[in-house]
Amino acid sequence: MKKEKFYLRYLDPLTDFGFHRLFGTESSKELLINFLNEIIKEEGLITDISYLPTENWGFTEKDRKAVFDIFCTNENGEYFVVEMQRARQPFFRDRSVFYASVPIRKQAPRGVWNFKLNAVYLVAILDFVLFEEDEEDEGQVVEYVHLVRERTKTVYSEKLKFVFVELPKFKKTEKEIETNFDKWLFLLRNLYKLENRPASVHGKIFDTLFELAEIKQLTKSDMEKYKKSVLEYRDVRDAVGLAFEEGEEKGIKKGIERGIEKGRKEGIDSIIQKCVQMNMPIEIIVELTGYSKEQIVRYI
Repeated sequence: MKKEKFYLRYLDPLTDFGFHRLFGTESSKELLINFLNEIIKEEGLITDISYLPTENWGFTEKDRKAVFDIFCTNENGEYFVVEMQRARQPFFRDRSVFYASVPIRKQAPRGVWNFKLNAVYLVAILDFVLFEEDEEDEGQVVEYVHLVRERTKTVYSEKLKFVFVELPKFKKTEKEIETNFDKWLFLLRNLYKLENRPASVHGKIFDTLFELAEIKQLTKSDMEKYKKSVLEYRDVRDAVGLAFEEGEEKGIKKGIERGIEKGRKEGIDSIIQKCVQMNMPIEIIVELTGYSKEQIVRYI
């Protein structure tokens, strides 16, 4: 049997466990600050952050809740929702809009209010390609989305910004990485494969990253959690890949998002059925498909 990758030297940052360890704790706060400043590319945007609860409810208990991977605010009161999405999901663009709306809604106080908002940034790290509408999309790793006036093409508001990082589009090898931006994307894609730290990836911030990513530093309990996280990641990826292949045979054009409504439904049904067959946790199926727990239970 082929040796599993997660028994090598470094964590996979695209697993839930790896992502949280490298970006979601007080010990890794400087990593998140450096990464966000590098990816968002707004000078002086963040010098400090405070982590916020990742589970956010609506105005009432009946409203749908949003569970973020990372939710934080900087010293100026601006909000950052950071999501790591492992596989293609129907209506992911809609989901990103919904998630970004949560911290906007949270800013509304009771009583009289002048509607002044602090900016909200949604940063999505994707292990799949979201934008492929034209030829220029092929090499564009990071996509920035703003509210823009149609006629003048000028920004309507700076208070809502989306940043999508499409990792499969990053093709640089170890010898080709030069900038801090390159280093981050290279590590997100390749960290778990490395046997040794690349000479080109240097600097204090990456000293911290490699130290936290060392698998041998994990406790026995954390190692078990990491193994489970890796297997869940692979199950999601494999289930989606197989479902998309079968969906295309049934006439889905270029995947679920570009398919007709009937094909889209068949594709989602196929994903859910295969996830259930793999005994995948319902929470993971909810994340993958956008369906509610009540809808998914019908397949069990």
